[in-house]
Amino acid sequence: MLRPYIFFDMRLVLFDIDGTLLWTDGAGRRAIRHALLAEMGTAGPIDVYRFDGKTDPQIVRDLLSLAGIGHEEIDARMEAVFERYLAVLEAELAAGQGETILLAGVRELLQALEPHERRGEALVGLLTGNLVRGAELKLRAAGLDPTRFAVGAFGSDSHHRPDLPGIAARRAGEHTGREFRGSDVVIVGDTPQDVECARPLGARAVAVATGFYDTSELDRAGASHAFRDLSDTSAVLTALLG
Repeated sequence: MLRPYIFFDMRLVLFDIDGTLLWTDGAGRRAIRHALLAEMGTAGPIDVYRFDGKTDPQIVRDLLSLAGIGHEEIDARMEAVFERYLAVLEAELAAGQGETILLAGVRELLQALEPHERRGEALVGLLTGNLVRGAELKLRAAGLDPTRFAVGAFGSDSHHRPDLPGIAARRAGEHTGREFRGSDVVIVGDTPQDVECARPLGARAVAVATGFYDTSELDRAGASHAFRDLSDTSAVLTALLG
């Protein structure tokens, strides 16, 4: 049953996870390394490969391709790799290896969005390269309930990150009974890839320099706003809903 949203002006706010909402101290990289070595016998050039801005399927495919493994074999073993990855990730996060932290201002911003959600002015979701299960594990490890996010698009939906905003917008439409397009959609992320994936949908990108890119790099990528972190709740909220 559709929720009774009746306001015409509503923003679909989609948060990236790693480097935007939280930091897992390399747990994802360690889990992918373990899974690739166990299932494929190689993790490729993982020590020099950049994960940020990519989907989990893209990461695995790139690493194995760079190790000389053919596409057919990669396709045949992808499910086994991800089953192993998720098991290792869950065990590591549960054991508290490394330190999963919620980044500055995140909890306050999510709380500040709540009245706007109740009034039908915002719908808050996820847009992440993580698999659905991986996203849930990381959010819980940082103290966030995954069900707090009404909709989402994930690496398990497509390995191609620019596909994800359209998927999220479609799901938001099914959830609310209204169409989201163009500047109705706001993507919040920490990489130029988060900014770039907004373009095919005509969405806006609000960037945060809590990952590996500074505000000047995110500005150059085309972000409508670039913040050092999310701690200025009022300013970030204005950027998201204005």
